[in-house]
Amino acid sequence: MSTSSGAPEPNTYVEAFARGLAVIEAFDADHAELTLSEVAARANVSRAAARRLLLTLCHLGYAVNLGRAFQLTPKVMRLGYSYLSGWTLPEILQPYLAAAAEKTAESCSAGVLDDLDVVYIARASTRRIMSVDLSVGSRLPAWATAHGRVLLAQLDDGELKDRLRRSALHPHTPYTIAEPQRLAQEIRKVRDQGYCFVNQELELSLTAIAMPLRDKSGKVSAAVNLAGHAERNTKEKMIGEFLPILRETVDEINAVLRVR
Repeated sequence: MSTSSGAPEPNTYVEAFARGLAVIEAFDADHAELTLSEVAARANVSRAAARRLLLTLCHLGYAVNLGRAFQLTPKVMRLGYSYLSGWTLPEILQPYLAAAAEKTAESCSAGVLDDLDVVYIARASTRRIMSVDLSVGSRLPAWATAHGRVLLAQLDDGELKDRLRRSALHPHTPYTIAEPQRLAQEIRKVRDQGYCFVNQELELSLTAIAMPLRDKSGKVSAAVNLAGHAERNTKEKMIGEFLPILRETVDEINAVLRVR
């Protein structure tokens, strides 16, 4: 039996299959189209082997020949479907949240809307940022949080009005927007701009930015936020530095969710 620390045994290792996988892995977001020579170099196989493997992939519908270059087709995503379909949403999210938390040295969480609350379903934190110890299953008022507002923004105006009417709107801090009409206006703005920034509205010194996650039908299924202390995370920093990181994280997760 082969191990990662030694050479594989001939009777348990199919060289041609391994080369085929290497050819598929030669393609990525920065190398969506590759020539035969480029595939051979990136997969560390001969040109002759690369040609046979690429033409096999084309015959099976996993790749197309664009003349001098080759490109994978969406069919290749089926190879990971069985693996992904057995995972729950929190299991899929966790490594992406952890990577974003590491890049920013702040907390990254995901939540879903449950009537008037946002419920945490996954979380990665480098430090404690709230007086309340948040964990999976924790609930916060959706109207006062960045990811909650992102989720509320997906509702039509009538449903949004009803949710806000039933919410216990009150100032948590001097910065809280608790007036129904102004709050509805802020949430509709989130709908238009695609993200939400909240500054110290739920708790003093807590600032957060959030974006929606979408399933393969395009429907918003959850929201992801980055949150930290307001003294080290101004609005300019959150939008200028953290929003691109959050957008990249969300794009990566959405790409996975589209093939589940």
